[in-house]
Amino acid sequence: MQETWDTVEQLVEWLDAESTVSPDVARLLRVLKISEEAGEVAEAIHGVAGSNPRKGNSHTWEDVETELCDVILTSMVALKTITPDAAKVFEGRLAHVAERSLGR
Repeated sequence: MQETWDTVEQLVEWLDAESTVSPDVARLLRVLKISEEAGEVAEAIHGVAGSNPRKGNSHTWEDVETELCDVILTSMVALKTITPDAAKVFEGRLAHVAERSLGR
């Protein structure tokens, strides 16, 4: 998992270097980006279900998987942008949810 967080840190550094907005605005935009990505998951689900008669079955479950990964990655980037201890915060939250839900 450390390699994953190292990559996330590199992505944050790259985004910071390329950003044309203030750090405060960048932080807000990265959190808002999560909603955009979640919308893409919803679009893919509609595409799998063929619920839009105009588009038909426009997506696959693999598309849903990709979009879900984008939500996770975008959330990790947003968390790392907010706190340098993102990995620790995430692990703590995961442990809390596991304790509450699984009794661990």
